[in-house]
Amino acid sequence: MGLRSRFFAFTYDRFSKGSEKAGLAEMRRNLIAGASGDVLEIGGGTGANLGYYGAGVASLTVTEPEPPMLKRLERKAREQNSQATVLRAPAEDLPFEDASFDTVVSTLVLCGVDDQPRAVRELRRVLRPGGRLMVCCDCNRPTLDTIRSAGFGVTALEQTELPKAPPFVRPLIVGTATAPVA
Repeated sequence: MGLRSRFFAFTYDRFSKGSEKAGLAEMRRNLIAGASGDVLEIGGGTGANLGYYGAGVASLTVTEPEPPMLKRLERKAREQNSQATVLRAPAEDLPFEDASFDTVVSTLVLCGVDDQPRAVRELRRVLRPGGRLMVCCDCNRPTLDTIRSAGFGVTALEQTELPKAPPFVRPLIVGTATAPVA
């Protein structure tokens, strides 16, 4: 656990506050409103999405690979009396059986993982056939191409910008993709 990751966790909410107020929070809320069944959120960070999960969610599991962020996520889950199961795991190596989840949520994660294609393959592996991947990310990475290359069918897509963000991280996709049935 390095100084950089502790500093990032400590300042993340403060630095993202402007983007959240300028529309990112609404994008998250609208995207996550459709989550249902057994849900996995990868890269839960400081827990910005926790309050957006609704009654259609039977169970919620949230992963976070970085210990400093994980501590903040666990604290927020306790403060919100969330029933989420929180655990440490990277998106590229998820500790779940195949076809374990109905929905996977990824907001501002696939744009920062070390191996995006491997992470998306893992998401497909843990999704049940016909399961939904809900994504809000891009940051100048080939996220949409990676999702399609992994066999997902894109069912809803908005190409927009991350509000109040530096130009190099503004490109944003928000949408849903479906895992193949067979």
